[in-house]
Amino acid sequence: MSLCGLCRHSMARHVLRNNTSICLSNELLVNKVMTRVAKTAHFRHKSDGKTDLESIVIPVSVRRTQTPDDISVGEELSGKSLKKNEIIVILNKFIQRPVIRKLCEDNGLNHRLMNEAFISFRKHCVESKALATELHLILSDILQNVANIDDLFPYFINHAKVLFPHLDCIEELKKISDLRLPPNWYSEARSMTRKVIFHCGPTNSGKTYHALQRFMTCKSGVYCGPLKLLAVEVHQKTNAYGTPCDLVTGEERRFAGEDNTASNHVACTVEMSSVTERCEVAVIDEIQMIRDMGRGWAWTRALLGIPAEEIHLCGEEAALDLIKEMMAATGEELEVRRYKRLTPITIEDKALVSLDNIKPGDCIVCFSKKDIFGVSLELEKRGHEVAVIYGTLPPATKLSQTNKFNDPNDSCKVLVATDAIGMGLNLSLRRVIFYSLIKPTLNEKGEKEMDVISTSQALQIAGRAGRYGTNFSHGFVTTFRADDLPLLKDVLSRPVEPIEAAGLHPTADQIELFAYHLPNATLSNLIDIFVSLSQINETNYFMCDIESFKFLADMLQHVPLPLRARYVFCCAPINTKFVFVCTMFLKYARQYSMNQPMTLDWLCRHIGWPIATPKNIVELAHLESVFDVLDLYLWLSYRFADLFPDAELVRDMQKELDYIILQGVLGIIRLLKASETNRSYSLAQTSENEFLPKSKDIHKSHTFSATYDEDINELQRLTSKSTKQSMKESLLSKQLIKKGLITNEILTRLQEEWSQNMNKSNKTKPIVGLNTKKSKK
Repeated sequence: MSLCGLCRHSMARHVLRNNTSICLSNELLVNKVMTRVAKTAHFRHKSDGKTDLESIVIPVSVRRTQTPDDISVGEELSGKSLKKNEIIVILNKFIQRPVIRKLCEDNGLNHRLMNEAFISFRKHCVESKALATELHLILSDILQNVANIDDLFPYFINHAKVLFPHLDCIEELKKISDLRLPPNWYSEARSMTRKVIFHCGPTNSGKTYHALQRFMTCKSGVYCGPLKLLAVEVHQKTNAYGTPCDLVTGEERRFAGEDNTASNHVACTVEMSSVTERCEVAVIDEIQMIRDMGRGWAWTRALLGIPAEEIHLCGEEAALDLIKEMMAATGEELEVRRYKRLTPITIEDKALVSLDNIKPGDCIVCFSKKDIFGVSLELEKRGHEVAVIYGTLPPATKLSQTNKFNDPNDSCKVLVATDAIGMGLNLSLRRVIFYSLIKPTLNEKGEKEMDVISTSQALQIAGRAGRYGTNFSHGFVTTFRADDLPLLKDVLSRPVEPIEAAGLHPTADQIELFAYHLPNATLSNLIDIFVSLSQINETNYFMCDIESFKFLADMLQHVPLPLRARYVFCCAPINTKFVFVCTMFLKYARQYSMNQPMTLDWLCRHIGWPIATPKNIVELAHLESVFDVLDLYLWLSYRFADLFPDAELVRDMQKELDYIILQGVLGIIRLLKASETNRSYSLAQTSENEFLPKSKDIHKSHTFSATYDEDINELQRLTSKSTKQSMKESLLSKQLIKKGLITNEILTRLQEEWSQNMNKSNKTKPIVGLNTKKSKK
C-alpha cells in the first residue's frame, strides 16, 4: 500500500474515533430474526452422523449503511466516488481468488455460506448510499492499484459474521453444547457416595414390590414412575402403609398432611424428580425407558442426578450393561438383584381364529382404535359385555374400566384394549390375545412405519396375563389369526436386545446461554444449532427426539414471550395431533404474553362449558381433547400460578368431565352397534390398518396415528352408497399398496369379500319398479 494510501487510512481511523456512528461494525443492525427451519426438513441427531451446521443456520438481514444527509466521509477523503460497475468488477475478482476461498474455509464459511455472504456483501456495497469510510477508501485504493484486492477480506468476513452470528462465537457455542460428561452436570449427586441397586427381571416378578418395601420403610425417599397412574398408586399405597407420602406430577402437588407441609416421602412422575433435595432412598421404575426417543432424558437425569444414598432401579435386564457403564463413569457401586416371574405363562398352540372362542378373563390387544371398535361390536353381538381401554382415555376412566373388568361380581368378563395395558394398570387377565402383531412406529426420520412389535413390547404386554395375586395364577397368550402364532412364538423366544444408549435433551440453562450468543435466533433454530454442534459420548448416550419441541416452538414463534417462558411452554406434554389442543395451547401462550390471567370463566368460554354426554364418537373425541386442554391448564398452573389462578376449580371441572367421558365410553358400544345394524361391512374382519388417516383437521406434519376424527370419517365413508364406495376403494387401494400396508393378495381377498357381501345385500333388495306391498315392507 502506498504512503498516500496509508495516510488516508490513518485519517479515516481518526475520523471514526470521533464519529463511531458511521463505523461498519456499529451500523450493521439486525432487522430480521432467523426464521423457522423448512417444514420439509426432518432433523434428528443420529449416531451415524448429524445434520451439518451450515445447512441449518439462517442468515439475518443486514441494514445498508446510512449517514446524516447521506454524506460519504470516504468519498470526501478519497476525492473519488465509486461507480457500481467498478465495485462489482472488484468484488467478482475478489471472491474468485483461491486464497480468499481458503481463508473463508478457515473461518467457518463453507461453499454455501460463502456464496450467501458474498451476495449479501456485494448487495451491501452496491446499494448503500454511503459506504463505511474504511471500506470506501480500500475500494478506492484498489481501483487506483495502490492496494491489494485481498485487503477486502477483513471487511468481507466482518459482514459475514453479522450475517451469520454463530461465526463470531462458534467456540463458545461448542463448549456450551459439549454433552460428553453428563454425570458432571449434577454436583449434588457427585458430592455424595451413592449405592445403586438394580432390581431386574420380567413383568410380574416382584422387582418393584421389593424396591417399594425399602422405600416405605426408609426415613426419606422419592419414587419416580413413568406414568401418573403409577405415581398415584404408590402415593396411595405408601400412605395406607402408614408412611406419609406426597404426590408430585406435572399438574399438581398433593400433600399427605392436612396442614399442607411437605412429607419426607414423595411419589412423582420421573420428569418431576428433584436433583437438589437429598434423601435416603430413590426408586426409579421402568429404567429400560432410558432408551425412549421422547422421554429417555428424564430417566438419565434421575439416574445420574438424584442425590440419594440408595438408588433402586427397576426394569428389564436389557438395561444392565448400560447401567454398569454409566455407574463406572460415576465411580459408584452397583448391586444386581435378579428376579424370576412369579407365575407361569404359556403360549398356546392354537390361535383364537374366531371371536366365538372368547372366554372370561380374555383380553384382545389391538393396535388401532378401528380394531377396538370393530372387535367390541362383534363381541357385543355374541353376548359379551366388554370393557374398553386405550391410550387417550383419561386416567380415571381407565381405572374405572379396569375395576369393572376385575370385579368378579360384574358381568363384564372380556377386555378389548391397546398396548396401554402394558404399564400402570393391575388387570386380572387369564389370556392375552394379540389381534395383530403389526404396530405403527416412527422411524428416525419421523415418518410412520408399520412393523412387527419388538420382543420387549411383546413380553411387556403378554406378561399382563396370569399376574401374581389375581384370580388367574397361570397366564396364557395367543394370537387372533393363525398365521400370526408362529411369528409370536418367534418374537417371544428372542432375547431382548440390550439397551445401548441413554437419552439426553438440551436444558433451559444451556439454551439460555445459546440465546445470549445468538439473540436473534428463534427457539426452534437454537435447538437445531445446539444439537448440530453438540458433542456426545455416542457409546452410552444419544440425543432425544426434538421434533415435538420444535413444532411447539414454531407455533409460538410470533408470540412475544421471554425465552425461559417460551422454553417451558414448549416442554408442555400435549398431543400435537389434536387441533383443538394446539389451538388452546396457542391461546394460553397469547394470554400469557399479554399478562392476562386465565380465569375459570375465560376457560369455560373457550372450551364451551358446560358439556353434555357425547352422542357419537366425534363428540367423544372432542371431549378427550377438552380433557387434554384442562390437563395443559393444570400443567401450566404449576409453573405460572399467577396467570393460571383457578387450578383447583379446573381440577374439579376435570373430574366432572372424566365422569362424562366415562359415561360416553360405557354407552359408545350401543351407539356403534346401532350404527352397524344396516351395515354390510364387518369391522372385526378388516385387516390391520386398512384405512389411511384422512382427517383434514389433523396438522399435516403430525399424522402419525389415527385419531377418533379420522376413524369416524372412515366409518362414515363405509356407509355411503356402493357406487361412491367403489370409486373411493380404487383410490384407497392404490394408496394402501403404495404405502406397503397391504399386498395385492390381501386386496384381492378383500375385494372378493366385498363382492360377496354386496351380492347378498342385493338379493334382499326389492326390484326397482315393483310397487307391491311386500316390496314396500
